Amino acid sequence: MKIFRFLLFAFITLALVVLLNKRIVIKETALPPLGKFLSPFTGFWQNAEPKEGNLHFAENISGLQEAITVQLDEQRVPHIFAKNEHDLYFAQGYLTARDRLWQMEFMILGASGRISELVGDKALKYDRTTRRIGLPYAAKKAIEHLETDTVASTILNSYAEGVNAYINSLDYKDLSLEYKLLDYAPEEWIPYNSALLLKYMSNMLTGREYDFEYTNALKFLDRPTFELLFADFPKGIDPIIPVGTPFTKSLAADSSSKVQSFSTHQPFIPSPFEKPEANLGSNNWAVSPAKSATGKALLCNDPHLALHLPSIWYQLQMNAPGVNAYGVTIPGAPGITIGFNENIAWGVTNGSMDVKDWYRIEFKDASQNEYRYDGKYLPTKKIVEEIKIRNGETYYDTIVYTHHGPVTYDAQFKFYDNPYPVALRWTAHDASNELKTFYLLNRAKNYDDYINALNYYECPGQNFVFASVSGDIAIKEQGKFILRKPDEGKFIQDGTTSATEWRGFIPFADNPQVKNPERGFVSSANQHPTDTTYPYYYHGLYEYYRNRRINNVLSSKEKFSAEDLMKLQNDNSNLMASEVLPYLLTKINPASLSEIEKKTFSDLAAWNFYNEKDLTAPTYFTLWWDKFYELLWDEFLPEEKKGLTAPDFYNTVNYIITAPDNVLTDNQQTPEKETLSDLLTQSFKQSVTYLDKWSDSTKLTLEWATYKGTRLAHWLPIEPFYVKNLAIGGNYHIVNATSKTHGGSWRMVVELGGEAYGIYPGGQSGNPGSPFYSNFTDKWVKGEYNTLVFLKNESETNENILLTKTITPAK
Repeated sequence: MKIFRFLLFAFITLALVVLLNKRIVIKETALPPLGKFLSPFTGFWQNAEPKEGNLHFAENISGLQEAITVQLDEQRVPHIFAKNEHDLYFAQGYLTARDRLWQMEFMILGASGRISELVGDKALKYDRTTRRIGLPYAAKKAIEHLETDTVASTILNSYAEGVNAYINSLDYKDLSLEYKLLDYAPEEWIPYNSALLLKYMSNMLTGREYDFEYTNALKFLDRPTFELLFADFPKGIDPIIPVGTPFTKSLAADSSSKVQSFSTHQPFIPSPFEKPEANLGSNNWAVSPAKSATGKALLCNDPHLALHLPSIWYQLQMNAPGVNAYGVTIPGAPGITIGFNENIAWGVTNGSMDVKDWYRIEFKDASQNEYRYDGKYLPTKKIVEEIKIRNGETYYDTIVYTHHGPVTYDAQFKFYDNPYPVALRWTAHDASNELKTFYLLNRAKNYDDYINALNYYECPGQNFVFASVSGDIAIKEQGKFILRKPDEGKFIQDGTTSATEWRGFIPFADNPQVKNPERGFVSSANQHPTDTTYPYYYHGLYEYYRNRRINNVLSSKEKFSAEDLMKLQNDNSNLMASEVLPYLLTKINPASLSEIEKKTFSDLAAWNFYNEKDLTAPTYFTLWWDKFYELLWDEFLPEEKKGLTAPDFYNTVNYIITAPDNVLTDNQQTPEKETLSDLLTQSFKQSVTYLDKWSDSTKLTLEWATYKGTRLAHWLPIEPFYVKNLAIGGNYHIVNATSKTHGGSWRMVVELGGEAYGIYPGGQSGNPGSPFYSNFTDKWVKGEYNTLVFLKNESETNENILLTKTITPAK
């Protein structure tokens, strides 16, 4: 009996050991090995931090060449003081990994198409798409080029050494909570990863275009209607470069008639992949000393990106011989991306110019070994992508490459009924050295240095705003932009002929730019860079409301303070509503409305057109417009099923005012012929009914912030790590472009030669168990800022410095 009991308990113990150290999957939900995860000595308990946060620093670090000093301020922003560049970037890599290692690596796994390794085959389509649009391919070309540049190579290798020094110091108990939940460990960081990160950002900021959708639209729209709905230059635009500014023209601009789309008579083809978010954007501006209340130039920037936790940005100061810069960086990218030094400040917004074209490929046969080009057949190159799948068999995807680029869409990538293969030509595939741009900006002293730094920057195209202590302000849209004929690149092109090849690029000196304009400010908010007098043809996807509101405010008075510009960054004026809502209300007959509908009508009629958090009118307007938009453009929506895109809001407003009786106004889903008034009345009633039911079912009010429900989402869909229901106004097309999922990811205001201010939603720590995971959020919601601690040298005293640590090389 004793032996039996001994064997029974031994078996149970053994079973528990095996069970608690094995990953368990329940209904497609994977649980980590519970023994390790729940252990009070090594598990998730170890990720809880005290109220002062993680203040532990290593005394000695192997890999440093000389001693460095790190000062940590009250906001847990590190200030690095190094005696040489190797140690400066080594320390940046080490400290960024200390706070954000999991985030850094997760972004890289996403950019390289390796998410299936973590979550299984549910990510296979994402991974295949990532590889088929050529992000890893582009990063490999980039790192080969970067390694030929001494500066870039030194930075990347030093940064990687620092990251790895931190990784090598970790035990299981030290790993981020996400590693423990997903049951994996960090890999060695290599310079290629930083190149991948730049390509990830290129895809995010240039990946959205409508070549497929525009090609399909021409199958049922005549050309005049197409150009009315998808105008390159709609009426009333307010470009980045002030109207009347002269442009340089180094190359002969092709002013021939519009090109004919090759694919107009080809079969319908849906877009082969999900596009990046539609409403990514940003604001930036600079005010000259003449318009500044203190006589010092002011510069502001607030990039609008997905609201993530950990935050997409990380703050730090970097000081070494020849450089003293403060700002934010994307974890994994060496140097300061947006920020300032003792002489200049700079910021960026997305340029939005189209740099991505698609070509129909004709293979000789099903082997895809050759493709037709100028009457001959050229050989293809095939790369087999190995996609490892957790708890599944490895998937091998053969990607065919032509001289245009990777064939993203072919018989092997059959998520849709694709009638022909299409290859992608994209400037992101070309080798470039954007890292050098930020290296030089961090050290720039004047306008000439700023221009020299931008000459290394190619993709994604960005509007770089600039200001200096000497009083200069400037803005330039910088990138490698394609030399096009009118309409070229808007539609799928014929890949069988050299007639459709890119002929070159607009010279950098001719890119849209202005220095010290007469109006006393420069600004951009993702609008057109120029008016129609620009001598080169371009097209893209542009914003038409935020930029005009910013320019209206900056033109409204003679002097501005830093506080004025903080207020503008948080401005909730809804210019779109002010321009279209009065017109919409004239199309509604109040006598046809119920009592609750009349009350809503009255609220809208009395609205001041501000999307303030506690108002209900923004809720009613937003939903009414969305439902009207769906009814009006039923021919185009839903996009994912019809392979089309509806006109943007600005062109829609122009359409309903200038051509309300066009046949497209009729709802094709009903036998009746609807007028504009009919659609507006129907959608108005639908929106009121919907919101009344929504409020009853959720027990929530219809105040704008409540309905919008802005949240900060963890990079993984783990809701306990979210911060939800933030009481903040704004929305898309508003200067405070805070929607449910996107918004001002870093608000910065710099007075050149004075104070600097900044805030982002989240915190410096990437650990959900840290008090500094989301501690900036309340201030960000309220429109408040932190004063940024910018130290001139390591000897300077500052009451906001929490601790000073000297770290020496390990022997």
